[in-house]
Amino acid sequence: MTHSPDVVALAQELIRCPSVTPADHGALDVMSRHLLSAGFRVERVSFDDVNTPSIPNLYARFGTAQPCLVFAGHTDVVPPGPLEAWQHQPFAAEIADGALWGRGAVDMKGGLAASLAAALRFCADHPDLNGSIAFLITGDEEGPAINGTIKLLEWARARGEQFDHCILGEPTNREHIGDMMKIGRRGSLTGRLIVQGTQGHVGYPHLADNPIHHIVRLLASLTAPALDEGSAHFDPSTLAITSVDVGNSATNVIPAQARAVFNIRFNDLWTPATLAAHIHERLKAVAGEARYELSFDPTNSISFLTQQGAFVEMMQQAIHDVTGRTAELSTSGGTSDARFIHRYCEVVEFGLIGKTMHKIDEAVGLDDLATLTRIYEHALELYFKPSS
Repeated sequence: MTHSPDVVALAQELIRCPSVTPADHGALDVMSRHLLSAGFRVERVSFDDVNTPSIPNLYARFGTAQPCLVFAGHTDVVPPGPLEAWQHQPFAAEIADGALWGRGAVDMKGGLAASLAAALRFCADHPDLNGSIAFLITGDEEGPAINGTIKLLEWARARGEQFDHCILGEPTNREHIGDMMKIGRRGSLTGRLIVQGTQGHVGYPHLADNPIHHIVRLLASLTAPALDEGSAHFDPSTLAITSVDVGNSATNVIPAQARAVFNIRFNDLWTPATLAAHIHERLKAVAGEARYELSFDPTNSISFLTQQGAFVEMMQQAIHDVTGRTAELSTSGGTSDARFIHRYCEVVEFGLIGKTMHKIDEAVGLDDLATLTRIYEHALELYFKPSS
């Protein structure tokens, strides 16, 4: 049996590329070089859109037959923040205290390295694979997610590529590798509320119309009662007010306008359209004489669920066989590119421990990298196991 490439060395190569969205700085070159050396067909494609940066993406495939199992992920990372705050420089990929340190170590260059190491080993041992292994890699997950996975999937479909199942290596675990696997995600909808008033002197409030008093009442109607009580696989939807602003530095002036922004993370009981209609009704019920405008940002984040079936069970078995843990099936957390992938095939998310993602001193344990690689390897073995 061929040994896996060194997953730590692969992760170091990726972390040393300072690929803060939308920059790539060689990260896709690292992926491409290793995939080409293993016999994958590799294609690089960039996408553009109005008012958004051009984003490079990578598609690779080993084999032509079905079924096709896809590893998906992103090479872009969030900014490191103040460099002087890091114990180890964010793009140095240093090893210390049993861990690999650097921006993207957890989210998600470590996960990419594990999937790459597992796939290269498996393909070397199965050159005549009865099926296909593919990689869908973007540089636009941490950004607007307009010129990345969503367009890469459309591009692949137009070329006749077919996918059966996907593993997305986002960090999903809380305390230990094997704790949690994501089988769905909530949707996200951002709303903007503007309340018009009449500016005036605080000593003569009857001559003004205070928009702050109105917006407080309107926002209160959005935060209670709860939007729902949750569903079979999802927690209750949540609405968080993220900004309230009147732009008023004076203490003796009633402002002319008040603005607020809120974000809703919604479950499978809602669509953006039904949710927007519900919010309109809530405001209308308490508005009174308030003059307001409500709008919603465009969203490509819709809630979805991968039903428990053979693929989910196979992944749970792979995790349990390696770690002894039964992964909790969860739909918690923020959004991910799985919201696009689920339209093309069944997708689960399983990766590293997410405690340090996006933080100063992001780091991954070396043992965790090795464990995740073994889980991915075992998943490939189970997925392509010959029928008896």
